[in-house]
Amino acid sequence: MQNKPDLGREPVGRLLRKLAIPTITAQLVNMLYNLVDRIFIGHIEGIGTAALTGVGVCLPIIMMLSAFAALAATGGAPRASIEMGRGNPEKAERIMGACAALLAVISVVLTLVLTIWHRPLLLAFGANEETITYAARYMGIYALGTIFVQFALGLNAYITAQGFSRISMMTVLIGAVLNTILDPIFIFVFHMDVQGAALATIISQAVSALWVVKFLTGSKTNLRLRLPHLKLDWKLLGPCVALGLSPFIMQITESLIAVCFNSSLLKYGGTLAVGTMTILTSLMQFSMLPLSGLAQGAQPIISYNFGAGNTQRVRQSFKLLLLCCVTYAMSFWALVMLFPQVFVGLFTPDQALTAYAIPCVRIYMLATGIFGIQMACQQTFVAIGNAKCSLFIACLRKLILLIPLIYIMPAILPIDKVHAVFWAEPVADTLSVAVAACLFFPVFRKTLRQIEQP
Repeated sequence: MQNKPDLGREPVGRLLRKLAIPTITAQLVNMLYNLVDRIFIGHIEGIGTAALTGVGVCLPIIMMLSAFAALAATGGAPRASIEMGRGNPEKAERIMGACAALLAVISVVLTLVLTIWHRPLLLAFGANEETITYAARYMGIYALGTIFVQFALGLNAYITAQGFSRISMMTVLIGAVLNTILDPIFIFVFHMDVQGAALATIISQAVSALWVVKFLTGSKTNLRLRLPHLKLDWKLLGPCVALGLSPFIMQITESLIAVCFNSSLLKYGGTLAVGTMTILTSLMQFSMLPLSGLAQGAQPIISYNFGAGNTQRVRQSFKLLLLCCVTYAMSFWALVMLFPQVFVGLFTPDQALTAYAIPCVRIYMLATGIFGIQMACQQTFVAIGNAKCSLFIACLRKLILLIPLIYIMPAILPIDKVHAVFWAEPVADTLSVAVAACLFFPVFRKTLRQIEQP
């Protein structure tokens, strides 16, 4: 069992290493978890391709479920850490209890919506006559496990917020390993095709959820999930939901952006362009997920010391987070720019697609090297409880800049239309990083000076 970390006194570098390595590992394992699921489905004899496509249509809905978990988790967890730093563990527990109650209510509503209307939703997200049967089979089972998904993802953030990152990593590992074992059993032994994959997933999420609840009600936790605190206290929930809107919007708009990119690319470049986008989306995950893991590892340190009024450790933590994020982002960017054919080759053996994708990779990933700056700034806003600035930065990149640019760039650039669509990403990234940095540093300095004043 992981020892309780001293967020207020242990050296920041050691703390970040101790907390970030498990959170980065959890992010990568979760990505591989989804990849393995798709591999098994794709190998179902006779129906593999249609089944895989059908389950692919479900992914935007699954991403939305994760976004609702983030609404209660990544907004409430920093608030709980701040209260711990202020020496108010009882209020921190009430915040966690209120967010757990909100997750339960969200779960009931989402379960009813998906159970009743999953078929029309899937058709709206791109299912057709060939794939709707498999998509509906998968989602019909998956919807029944919504409460397990919400609790496993949502409450796990409160384990990380206390500094128990290895315990929170185990939540992901347990689900991933169990799903990998159950998938082939249900799919190939019991011949349940996509329904077997969905059943394996919700069983795995149920075990993960039980693991989280067991820890948060046990003796090792600093914050305990108590029955009297499980109520919708909107005085506590209001600030948590406001802070959680930023990650909620970031996640829920991913599916919208995918639709916008794919529609434009299909218009200008057809199947090869859409296939290239699939590769680029995976590459972007490899770029972003470790940055997200770093930010999650730093959040408890920044939030706790912000609540405790220890501005020196807050500054030190942010500088270290910024350095780590920029170093990783620049290193990954350099590798992609120098060896795009290696990264494309990981996803396809098709020579035509490879040749088509390589120049697109260099365009699309052009500004990812500086994106570590935005990740560090935005997540520090979340960690210190600044909901307005965090929400603005989240909306700026995706809703205000990226989506309009997907349609504007082909109209104004005198180059290949497909390449013009891909230019939307680096232009949006560059502008949003510049705005984020200009907004963050004066606000951050002003906020800390206000704490330091007697």
